[in-house]
Amino acid sequence: MDDVPLALASAMVAVAYFVGTIPTAHLVGRRVGVDPSRSGSGNPGASNVYRLGGRRAGVAVLVVDMLKGAVPAAAGLLVGGRELGVACAVAAVLGHVLPVTRRLRGGKGVATASGAAVVLWPIPSVVLGVVFFLAARFVGIASVGSLLMAAGLPVLVALTGRPAWEVVAASLLALIVVVRHGENIRRLGRGEERSLRPDPLVPPTEPHP
Repeated sequence: MDDVPLALASAMVAVAYFVGTIPTAHLVGRRVGVDPSRSGSGNPGASNVYRLGGRRAGVAVLVVDMLKGAVPAAAGLLVGGRELGVACAVAAVLGHVLPVTRRLRGGKGVATASGAAVVLWPIPSVVLGVVFFLAARFVGIASVGSLLMAAGLPVLVALTGRPAWEVVAASLLALIVVVRHGENIRRLGRGEERSLRPDPLVPPTEPHP
């Protein structure tokens, strides 16, 4: 990163933030006739869109939100090495959870952080992807899988031998995800957390031709 002009590095971090602000859930939700900020859990994320709008809508949000983290991280990695890649990844996640374009009311950062992690820490990401799948399959609650992935990321990054500053960066991403899941954690404690299944009160819809 030392060889990259400060202006270029700063511009890339800023662009990464604004890539993170792309309102994927709202765009897809509008396409299928639902508003994820006003229905379901109220979270503009893939799991809520899945419950409200069906599998195809949820997968679309998941893929695009992951790309919002992966593309900036990859661009930073290619231009300025791991330092800029990690900086762009963190910026993209912050853009997703605290978008200035929507009065800082964003999502929870799971998919965007996961996309960045796939680029920066692929082996831990594969392990954590399996953890999420198992949690979704056997527990049926997306937030449980998300919190397990967040808790495991810095641990696995450290176990794969990455330097301390990368472990700190992974811990920061994990902390963002955990903090954004505060209400989910409280609902889990009360046994009221939503299942990762389509909402029976909102019939899934498909995109209009």
